[in-house]
Amino acid sequence: MLTGQLLELIYEAASIQRWNDHIRPPQGFTELDKQAHKMIFAYVLGKFEEDSGSGLEFDWIRLIEGGLFEFLHRIKLTDIKPPLFHKIMEEKGPEINRWVLEQYREPLGQVNSRLYARFEAYLTDDDYSSAEKQILKASHYLATQWEFTHVYRLNQGLYGLENERQSIEGRLKEHGSLAGVRNLAVDTNIRNFMDLVGQLRFQQRWGHSPRIPQTSVLGHMLVVAVIAFFASLDLDACPKRLYNNYLCGLFHDLPEVLTRDIVAPVKRSVPDLDKIIKSIESAWFEEKIYPLLPAAWHDEIRYLVEDEFTDRIRIDGKRVNTKITAEHNADCYDPLDGTVIKACDQLAAYVEAFLSIRHGIRSKHLTDGLSIRNLYEGGKGIVSGVDFASVFRYFDPAELKI
Repeated sequence: MLTGQLLELIYEAASIQRWNDHIRPPQGFTELDKQAHKMIFAYVLGKFEEDSGSGLEFDWIRLIEGGLFEFLHRIKLTDIKPPLFHKIMEEKGPEINRWVLEQYREPLGQVNSRLYARFEAYLTDDDYSSAEKQILKASHYLATQWEFTHVYRLNQGLYGLENERQSIEGRLKEHGSLAGVRNLAVDTNIRNFMDLVGQLRFQQRWGHSPRIPQTSVLGHMLVVAVIAFFASLDLDACPKRLYNNYLCGLFHDLPEVLTRDIVAPVKRSVPDLDKIIKSIESAWFEEKIYPLLPAAWHDEIRYLVEDEFTDRIRIDGKRVNTKITAEHNADCYDPLDGTVIKACDQLAAYVEAFLSIRHGIRSKHLTDGLSIRNLYEGGKGIVSGVDFASVFRYFDPAELKI
């Protein structure tokens, strides 16, 4: 399982502001949100490549890992302005990458030495995951372009703005061979879907309380996905299980683009209200989201987002809600650990509250949120074989002196 130290490092991305020398929306653009949006773009591009039969052979697990590796890389270097960053990487890339690797040798190496070795290969070997790097680079520029369309409207006439627009468009054209890039250029439906995803950048978590750092629903989704990825490594998950767990984390709050973030106390305030909300979410998803996506993707998306906190497999193509055993840890069963995703979600919520209180911003909602930790004490911290208790212990409420 990832350590508290590594999780705290990931949350630094929520405080890293992008486009901070431009006029931006009041919520700003954070690196955490950018990376989350990028990974959903990566999913879309990957699915289009699969559907197109273009011949680009890529591996979904390497794509997910590559996204994580690039995320960790950017956390250390994202304060560098993009033109300077690209110039530095062109001239001193190997030295910069070695420096980044040293920063993660302890926090990542002690979590999973094999993962660290793959991180090293990703940053030092140009031929390693070359197809996955191509998809991720295109996804990076698509997410950047999405941000820039909003920045552009607010900064008309700003010196250098046109050069930035041309630079982004030029870099995207370099990836025009990808089926997904071509589809996004002409398919209004898939662009509208990615716009809806982007709106989750503007929906703030813990809407009743000020917090530092603020996190959006979209950023939270990526954090849950990253925790689920590490949890899956602990489970020695088969490729399909790891894929499902990561994507379930990445998509688990996607329905909130239609309903907004409804806080847990409200859901629990009336008997069965949470079930009613789920039913409405499902109906609206069918009506407003699925029509924007290729029909061939619907079954997988439905499997990932509906009843997301329930363990499940497939037998003969049909979903079966059941505890996942060692026997089920095989691609043919399409396993997904919903109970693990729920623990990842609750851990992320707890850390959001904890970090804000530690920064000196507290409220009743946040202090109440610390009670999540009680759910993972007294032997209840092992969920489906994954040790969540140790991460909760790292974020010790005694440190807050409440």
